Amino acid sequence: MAKKQHDTPLLDELEEGRWPSFVSGLKSLATDEDKPYAGMMTDLLGQLEHSYETRLGYWKGGTVSVYGYGGGVIPRFSEVAEEYPESKEFHTLRVQPPAGMHYSTDFLRQICDVWEKHGSGLIALHGQSGDIMFQGCTTENVQKAFDDLNEIGLDLGGAGPALRTSVSCVGHARCEQSCYDEVRAHRTTINAFLDEMHRPALPYKFKFKFSGCPNDCSNAIHRADFAVIGTWRDEMKVDQEEVKKYVAEAGRKYTIDNVITRCPTNALSLNDDDTLDVDNQSCVRCMHCLNVMNKALSPGDERGATILMGGKRSLKIGDQIGTVIIPFFPLETDEDFERLEELGETVIDFFAENALEHERVGETIDRIGMTNFLEGIGVEIDPNMISHPRTNSYVRTDDWDEEAAKWEKRKAEKASAKVAAE
Repeated sequence: MAKKQHDTPLLDELEEGRWPSFVSGLKSLATDEDKPYAGMMTDLLGQLEHSYETRLGYWKGGTVSVYGYGGGVIPRFSEVAEEYPESKEFHTLRVQPPAGMHYSTDFLRQICDVWEKHGSGLIALHGQSGDIMFQGCTTENVQKAFDDLNEIGLDLGGAGPALRTSVSCVGHARCEQSCYDEVRAHRTTINAFLDEMHRPALPYKFKFKFSGCPNDCSNAIHRADFAVIGTWRDEMKVDQEEVKKYVAEAGRKYTIDNVITRCPTNALSLNDDDTLDVDNQSCVRCMHCLNVMNKALSPGDERGATILMGGKRSLKIGDQIGTVIIPFFPLETDEDFERLEELGETVIDFFAENALEHERVGETIDRIGMTNFLEGIGVEIDPNMISHPRTNSYVRTDDWDEEAAKWEKRKAEKASAKVAAE
């Protein structure tokens, strides 16, 4: 006999309006009488309605995991289990997605079958760290669900004070703006540090994210402790015939108003013959012109990545955007990807040894200073970390010209020593 549905007048209001509502999704699972999770979802709706009425949350944490792992499961126990017994346990399994989030329809069916068998049927694609979020599981079924997910090739992601699941954009598989192999960088890095993900032992969370270009579709600059953002360091490529076609179709006024004048550094100018001039020295890679005129403009040939560190949401201090640590990092050869892995290991080790409890890398940098951080991870100060003085709050600009001259001298000495050694 089907479980009687709770009255949910407040949740019902969320189904009104133009847009799809999560409430409708929950109700469809709750009324699917043939499925074992129907009762769990029914009581979940009842508890959620109760929370809306009282304006209080009734979930508490605990300890739930699978054999050999210290993280990857988010425990959720209900504090109102007597009123809503079938949703008294509603744990979430965080699972690593394929790099670049490439799925086949067969694979999606397989994961749905696993979760219908062991969980609530509720799956979120994806969490902020990129996880596939399998939401709603009893303690008894957590291990069973993991075993079946592991059988089809999936592994738990990060939870707690650990390396978190990484995320990479769809990248070079489908995007013409891609500047490096995002999927390889993602998998190389995460595979090297799986132990830090599965057995939490860091002061707090640490995130890698990989975006193939400055559009940053993986939201790395604002969210990742270690962001790898595709870029190029030669001149932007311009197809003048395509520029002319664009101007002819969109109109000269539209092109000036919506492309030329919207360049933040005035690096673009449209000539009388409808060709485009680009001041590449002034270009800051905002990507607006490339996105609008995607047939006419494209990244240069000398491609790689910019590495930023310290991005995060509010915690001990306010929101932070990642700070440029390495302006240009080539990612083409096997040695380049090995260097990326080594840098990641160095940063994680420094973070583990020097950060305070519940502190992100950006807050560690803020506390100890950028100079000490760079020295700690073995990276030399590079004037190219900023476009001009006062754009980096961590770097003093006293005697800037003298310091820049010293840097150029050291760079030349290193180059001479390398030539001599060869």
